[in-house]
Amino acid sequence: MRFLVFCFLTIALAGLFSIVSFFLGEKVPDREKVSAYECGFVPFSFLGRPFSIRFFLIGILFLIFDLEISFFFPWCVLYNSIAPFGFWTMVGFFFILTLGLVYEWLKGGLEWE
Repeated sequence: MRFLVFCFLTIALAGLFSIVSFFLGEKVPDREKVSAYECGFVPFSFLGRPFSIRFFLIGILFLIFDLEISFFFPWCVLYNSIAPFGFWTMVGFFFILTLGLVYEWLKGGLEWE
């Protein structure tokens, strides 16, 4: 029963927030806001023009390191209740993560230009 009440409240609040934001939101589209934007370059130019792959590399690196960092949250919550093996496992994981970041930094993978 509680689950159904929770689902109903969730759907009702989501609907309420969507309706309120639709009516109270600012609707002044300008040329910049409605223009197409994709992948860091102008999409309606010459199709054969090469573009920089750096945009995609930085995005992929962000996703990789962001997902790896998310493993630290459960570890921090359970820090006092895990065995020394769990502690040293995460220290090793952090060390490998740091090595990967230093490698990318030294290879110039984090440079935007």
